[in-house]
Amino acid sequence: MKTEAFRRHAALALWLLATAGGTTAAAGQKAQTIVGTITDETCAAASHAAMKMGDTDAECARACVIYHGAPFVLVDGGTTYQLSDQKTADALAGRKVRVVGTVDARTRTITVDSMRAEP
Repeated sequence: MKTEAFRRHAALALWLLATAGGTTAAAGQKAQTIVGTITDETCAAASHAAMKMGDTDAECARACVIYHGAPFVLVDGGTTYQLSDQKTADALAGRKVRVVGTVDARTRTITVDSMRAEP
């Protein structure tokens, strides 16, 4: 009987350690730098020309955010990232930017530390 109780406690302890370790690893992620273009989620996979929501990519992205409720995103080649900082993304819509932040690989979301336009 004592052996069974010990096994249950040991299993619980291992589970708690594994769970806590996963949380610590996520919290300890290092910031990454990603360069891409700020657009909206609706047009991330397509061209702004097809949407015809404005004369420029920036105008179209802002219109899609306002009228379609799409968030601003960062597109880096074929990868689209959600952005935690929508205010700065709005100011840089349609531009190539450098974003520094922590990336959640599962949700492809960047918790933004900084975002600035690239030359």
